[in-house]
Amino acid sequence: MGHMPLSNTPKTAIIDDAPMVSGVLARAFGDDPMMRWFFPDDASREAGLGRYFTTLFARQYGLHGVCERTDAAAAFWVAPEGQDKAVPDAETVQELQEILGDRAGLFREAVEAAAEHAPQEPHWYLAVIGADPAARGRGHGSALLRSGLAQADAAGMPVYLESSKPDNLPVYEHFGFAVLGEASLPGGGPTLWAMRRPPRDPADV
Repeated sequence: MGHMPLSNTPKTAIIDDAPMVSGVLARAFGDDPMMRWFFPDDASREAGLGRYFTTLFARQYGLHGVCERTDAAAAFWVAPEGQDKAVPDAETVQELQEILGDRAGLFREAVEAAAEHAPQEPHWYLAVIGADPAARGRGHGSALLRSGLAQADAAGMPVYLESSKPDNLPVYEHFGFAVLGEASLPGGGPTLWAMRRPPRDPADV
């Protein structure tokens, strides 16, 4: 019996998709320098990441963002009109602190450091994107990236993201992003690169 091929066609991620979405992202970010810093224990990292992404999706981006998935990847975007609302409320912060345990202070400092570099111009923000390592190279992440960028281009908006994985920078550059700057996270954390992509005329893409 052959496996059904995994579809890499983007579709809206709904709250019922939370287990699938958080599982995919937990596996996708298992080797991410920032997530390894927040979740240093190899044995419990995937479970911790699963809870972390479930909280972000169910309480934050799933409510106020543009969330899409394929069968093996997920992406959370925030349009300009959702950015004030997509900031975690006190209950969400409390939940994240419980998940992060003794790394919660570092996490809070990292969020504050990233916020200092947040762009002032109206923009789309790519908060999270990841593909299951078992399906990498099959176009899942690229399909989600293209879908979100097309929506930003249709709105005439630039797109921002931060990446802590050097290997991902050339991928984003291929899609038109340029590095704006880099910052080392407080407490001896990894480097974070801020990237921007100017809007493109949809007719030219």
